[in-house]
Amino acid sequence: MLTLFFGGLVLVFALLTLFLGLFTVNQQTSAVIERFGKFLRIAQPGLNFKVPWIDYVTGVVNLRVQQLDVRVETKTEDNVFVHVVVAVQYYVLPDKVYEAYYKLENAERQITSFVFDAVRARVPKIKLDDVFEKKDEIADVVRLELTGTMEQFGYGIVKALVTDIDPDAKVKIAMNEINAATRERVAANERGEAERILMVKRAQAEAETKALQGRGIADQRRAIVEGLRESVEQFQHSIEGAKAQDVMSLVLMTQFFDTLKDIGANSRSNTLFVPHSPGGMTEIYQQLLTAIMNNSQLPPPPAR
Repeated sequence: MLTLFFGGLVLVFALLTLFLGLFTVNQQTSAVIERFGKFLRIAQPGLNFKVPWIDYVTGVVNLRVQQLDVRVETKTEDNVFVHVVVAVQYYVLPDKVYEAYYKLENAERQITSFVFDAVRARVPKIKLDDVFEKKDEIADVVRLELTGTMEQFGYGIVKALVTDIDPDAKVKIAMNEINAATRERVAANERGEAERILMVKRAQAEAETKALQGRGIADQRRAIVEGLRESVEQFQHSIEGAKAQDVMSLVLMTQFFDTLKDIGANSRSNTLFVPHSPGGMTEIYQQLLTAIMNNSQLPPPPAR
């Protein structure tokens, strides 16, 4: 009976030992194995075996890409304080798990310190307006600084991104006011230029209109004189003994009465006082004849 008891105890101990010796490591992780407190080896993903009661899994290192957001307060070259948020994407190098586990106690704190150092060394050399344009340059400086430093500790840097640049609230209000004033000035200049162009075009159109009107009036008067001359010649051929002066008087008076008729037919005409005594008609005839003779002697308008 005693032998059976001890045999069962040994069997249980052997099963327990075998159970404690087997362990699994998840994908994208590595396990650190120590023997009596001393580093032994790195266990890879899958089923692994360690010596029970002697070897221990002291830690598991995550090999996935991780992100750390670092918010840095600094000032620019023109003495404006800003908050710069830098997102650092990092991971543990598979062949340097030992360094990543043993050399750094807190990797995130170490990365944060280097980000603060890189940002505060670069941003104070840039003016506020240029910080927004050079954020990629700042990110590259941070990435290069971290890559050269963290690699010796077993960490690789995938990317460093400047995700936010936040000046003081009063500074942002002032920047918006400056931007609005600049845009308003540009809009005012554009409106003034448009009005100037319209005025120039309107003046050119008015000048061309007046020139055309003047040429049209001159052509009209010349045509009237030519028509009167033809009328006189035709009248002399039709009626024997008619003189040129008689025909001219008849044509002029006919034109005069046609003009009075047109004036009377226009509802917008003002009241006109025209003498109609025989002496007055003679005076009107002499004035019309003199005006036509003077216009017929004018030189032709210059060609445009």
